[in-house]
Amino acid sequence: MDLKSKIRVIEGFPKEGISFKDITTLINDKEAYKYTIDSLAEYIKDKNVDVVVGPEARGFIFGAPLAYKIGAAFVPVRKKGKLPSDTVAVEYDLEYGKDSLEVHKDAIKPGQKVVIVDDLLATGGTIEAVAELIEKLGAELVGAEFVIELTDLKGRDKLKDYDVISLVQYDV
Repeated sequence: MDLKSKIRVIEGFPKEGISFKDITTLINDKEAYKYTIDSLAEYIKDKNVDVVVGPEARGFIFGAPLAYKIGAAFVPVRKKGKLPSDTVAVEYDLEYGKDSLEVHKDAIKPGQKVVIVDDLLATGGTIEAVAELIEKLGAELVGAEFVIELTDLKGRDKLKDYDVISLVQYDV
């Protein structure tokens, strides 16, 4: 299936010079959505994944059904202050400032095999922070999967120590 044909591209959103890749058209197509989850599952079928981690918020859209499909747990990674129990946090750099991501301290156990799933790999900063959270908890990051990769932004370079796949690639 040509997933690229299922993704709406909106030029100039959210600001001029940006070419926004809108996955809402993909998830609104039941065959394309199923194909996406099945494809992500195929790439990790031999990795014995215990936990699928999805960063807020679009990582939830792909991570939760993937976890269900492969029989793994799903753990959300949230922005600071969104989780109700004890958390582990990582601060990371944004283009203009810093941000923080958190996960519950008891959500991932030492030694568990974890895969990160998100809609988009751009510069890799957010996913690098998620990887740091997973490793802080003593788990093994066995891969990172993305529906879309913006290859010109070289996010894969920040994740060179991990197995990274993307289903659709765009030059920015």
